[in-house]
Amino acid sequence: MKAAISSASSASNSTKTSSIPMNRWLIVLGTIIVQMGLGTIYTWSLFNQPLSDRFGWDVSSVAITFSITSFALAFATLFAGRLQERWGLQRLIRVAGIVLGLGLILSSQVSSLTLLYLLAGFVVGFADGTAYITSLSNLIKWFPERKGLISGISVGAFGTGSLLFKYVNSALISAVGPVQAFMYWGVIVLVLVVAGSFLIREAVVRGQSPASAKEGTVNETAEVRHEYTVKEMLRTKEAYMLFGIFFTACMSGLYLIGIVKDIGVQLAGLNVATAANAVAMVAIFNTAGRIILGALSDKVGRMKVIAGALLVTAVAVMTLSLVPLNFGIFFACVAAIAFCFGGNITVFPAIVADYFGLKNQSKNYGVIYQGFGFGALAGSFISALLGGFHLTFIVIAVLCAVSLLMALIITPPGTSLRARDSHKKQMQFNPSSRAS
Repeated sequence: MKAAISSASSASNSTKTSSIPMNRWLIVLGTIIVQMGLGTIYTWSLFNQPLSDRFGWDVSSVAITFSITSFALAFATLFAGRLQERWGLQRLIRVAGIVLGLGLILSSQVSSLTLLYLLAGFVVGFADGTAYITSLSNLIKWFPERKGLISGISVGAFGTGSLLFKYVNSALISAVGPVQAFMYWGVIVLVLVVAGSFLIREAVVRGQSPASAKEGTVNETAEVRHEYTVKEMLRTKEAYMLFGIFFTACMSGLYLIGIVKDIGVQLAGLNVATAANAVAMVAIFNTAGRIILGALSDKVGRMKVIAGALLVTAVAVMTLSLVPLNFGIFFACVAAIAFCFGGNITVFPAIVADYFGLKNQSKNYGVIYQGFGFGALAGSFISALLGGFHLTFIVIAVLCAVSLLMALIITPPGTSLRARDSHKKQMQFNPSSRAS
């Protein structure tokens, strides 16, 4: 009898996992290669001064290019899901990699800021965002039981690409100058993204019916009971709460990344060389937060991780604003904010999948991801409006407190309704419960 039960259980497990290929870790490898290539765009600050010296442009005008890149990256995520349905994932990532590489290569030929904004800003950002959101969402679908960890690996690879290419692009700029460096950078990125795409296979959540279903199917194990479309998601209050939380998390992290060296010099009294070390430290702790908090969210709950990260961020920015800074306090606060920011942007893709299902993950997360684009602009705008670091940090702390409250009370849409239905069924099958 036990043997029969064991045999039946084994057969059942085989049925559940037979649709998941044994080589899905090759898909992880391919995604890591793609994401590392995409993450290289975060080395843009290395080009600001060299391009200014070469063409006589104002440094702040050159720096606008990266703001355009960041906004175009976020904007692209709104359309990436539809492009994936039309072209298929492999082809889409391949085309995005080619466009990204060509955008950088052609940037080596520009002689005006307008062309730089168009090519290195909009074209590069749009291609980068298209490959980023689709490859990340696809990998989460392959590992529905480890969404946080897998998201951490993918987004961590993006951060690692940024960290490694700080040295690659610095060496290229020193060796051949910023113009030729664009060409070599573009070729390297094109090769990385296109090569990685050959290892990626498109996951199809059971119940989904695209023409590309032959590429693979995975069983969704998330607790979500309904696969939300974008329109359905936007009818829920949870979508707007998640957007607000994500906006706050992104604004706090992105604002710090942009001004960390200036904070060290102006508020902590550090010399320029010492304060510049904070840039590398931000990259290290940012990447560590992505992997550690992503994995932790699988075990303790995603919103608990988000709430904890928001609390730490609020304390850190208030410390930067109100406490006299020295070397130790400055670096501790910067490390804490970078770590939490990395964790927040890692856990959010998994939260969107938990709340709204895996089937339309690319489209749904693309909408929530607009919080990144607006967050990238809001910090600088608020700082310019209020006239300095101190008041901006206080505003960020207040927003973190509001978002923390939302993180503590938010639940997946329909949770209370499902709990009520479950209670009714329990009452129906337990007459003794009704009698009592």
